[in-house]
Amino acid sequence: MSIADNIHRLNAELAGTSARLCVVTKTHPVEKLQEAYDAGARCFGENRPQEMAAKQPQLPADVEWHLIGQLQTNKVKLLAPFVHTIQSIDSGKLLREINKHAAANGRVINCLVQFHIAREENKSGLTLAEAEEILRSDEYQQFQNVRLTGVMGVATFTDDEAQLRQEFQQLRSYFEHLKDAFFANEPDFKDISMGMSGDYKLAVSEGSTLVRVGSAIFGSRS
Repeated sequence: MSIADNIHRLNAELAGTSARLCVVTKTHPVEKLQEAYDAGARCFGENRPQEMAAKQPQLPADVEWHLIGQLQTNKVKLLAPFVHTIQSIDSGKLLREINKHAAANGRVINCLVQFHIAREENKSGLTLAEAEEILRSDEYQQFQNVRLTGVMGVATFTDDEAQLRQEFQQLRSYFEHLKDAFFANEPDFKDISMGMSGDYKLAVSEGSTLVRVGSAIFGSRS
């Protein structure tokens, strides 16, 4: 199937659910991203700031760029002029840097708190206690140029559906806790980014609002 066929199929599957599609475009050339755009995709997820910054000027201005990989503080300035959402917030230090560069560009940048939900230790993310510490901090209360809009997590790479379901349920419970405790009056706090090419259907059934799908659209990366 073509890139367009795959996007149309995924959007048809997601129709009527709470989830929308974020096309994971990392390592793919701009020509393929343009094909995805022409098929109606507008949310593109990249892992590397330099790659995203190089692609952004070559595509239409209404692309919604999401940074879904780990972000070093010294790379924030590359993205601050245009990034829509940074899904990988794993420290107060990173939020501080985003707030600074967003202010310098006269922007407010959406951010998702990344939680560690997988059994694999090499995956990034905060614990619930660490996230709460950031949200309770005096410094966070002063930020004017970042907007927390939800949570993100990367599940374990496994075929064990029971384990995946438990991890997705855990992330949803973190979202609901933060919503009640910190964002009850903020309608922008609404996203649960979970689910990738191999497990997005399960994630959607557990409440995902944003699925990050690459290989099911473009095929396996070389």
